[in-house]
Amino acid sequence: MEVLKIATAGSVDDGKSTLIGRLLYDTKSLTSDKLEAIERSSKQKGYDYLDFSLATDGLVAEREQGITIDVAHIYFSTATRSYIIADTPGHVEYTRNMVTGASTSQAAIILIDARHGVIEQTYRHFFINNLLRIKDVIVAINKMDLVDFSKERYNEIKADFQKLVTKSDYEDQNITYIPVSALKGDNVVEKSHTMSWYQGETLLSHLEKLDTQNIYNKGKMRFPVQYVIRPKTEAYHDFRSYAGKVYGGAINVGDEVVVLPSQTKTKVKEIYFNDKKFKSAARRSSISLTLENDVNVSRGDMIVKATELPKIEKQFSATVSWMCNKELTAGSKYVLQHGVHKVLAKVQAINNKIETDFSGIETNAISLKINDIASISFQLNKPIFFDSFKEHRTNGAFILIDPQSNNTVGAGFID
Repeated sequence: MEVLKIATAGSVDDGKSTLIGRLLYDTKSLTSDKLEAIERSSKQKGYDYLDFSLATDGLVAEREQGITIDVAHIYFSTATRSYIIADTPGHVEYTRNMVTGASTSQAAIILIDARHGVIEQTYRHFFINNLLRIKDVIVAINKMDLVDFSKERYNEIKADFQKLVTKSDYEDQNITYIPVSALKGDNVVEKSHTMSWYQGETLLSHLEKLDTQNIYNKGKMRFPVQYVIRPKTEAYHDFRSYAGKVYGGAINVGDEVVVLPSQTKTKVKEIYFNDKKFKSAARRSSISLTLENDVNVSRGDMIVKATELPKIEKQFSATVSWMCNKELTAGSKYVLQHGVHKVLAKVQAINNKIETDFSGIETNAISLKINDIASISFQLNKPIFFDSFKEHRTNGAFILIDPQSNNTVGAGFID
């Protein structure tokens, strides 16, 4: 069954947790004890409705304050697809949490309160979706019941958001607008009877029809080697294959490939999925393959097609989301992990700090504080093989690790 990963974002009281809870409730994905707890808590608070936000706000502070702080992952399934929702916080002080939650997502839902419309936080939520190259963005205009299900208000917010879309540099992004009432259930799973003027799909119907194969990068094949398989048994005494996941494009038996970093040329001899052989493997396939020549291949190496070489360099610039209380400054040194490949990296320069509301850049920044996003130039102690993040989401991303604490302190997206 296909899995769709979705990131959600919304400002305080936009109803994001309620929307997710409504999805779980209407798809019958809540366990009986969870539903009983929601019913009991709603009665204790004096509500005449079910408070679905309790289905997702897991931290005590979240339940007490009525906000989302940490990234929660919620799982549910329909007859056709499984879903993982990253319920990410919308506050500016939790920008790093939103980047983390959205970094592996294939689609995103941005909530807007119909009463307040597009606000400053909406700019930041859309900016991060663009930064992470999330192809399908659903703008859920929530709380339509509080504006009398007004078509005029919906169109007004849609027009305001379209002005924001014009600031984006991601031309292939798909934007879909859906008016909803998470509290009442309108256009979440069931079609609204009070907004007959809206002829589009419900939120779930739209998610069900998203082409998950179209979400990922197409084109250049990348095969990072995760593991070298050497059974060393009598039956497979000389067997050697290389396990990993195919990214970007398909790989076929007979393809001429290059092993990086050695840049040794060879051809694909066999492709295995478990113990079965195949002539080709599509992108997103987890496979092992053998090569025609006995070449030196190790974990962290990358196999690419001979006509689709990535950049192989020791210097590059990248957009970095800083996630640590300890500030980043020019000259700072980190371990840079690119896929399974680790190298030492030095910050050459902070080129500029990027305002997440599309208002511009700050060119005189001398350090990065937690939740800042900036363009950074790096010098590595040895080359890595990479693509621009805009061209290849997988091979253009990395994380920064503090060599002393071993904590992840930043996420980077190569220019």
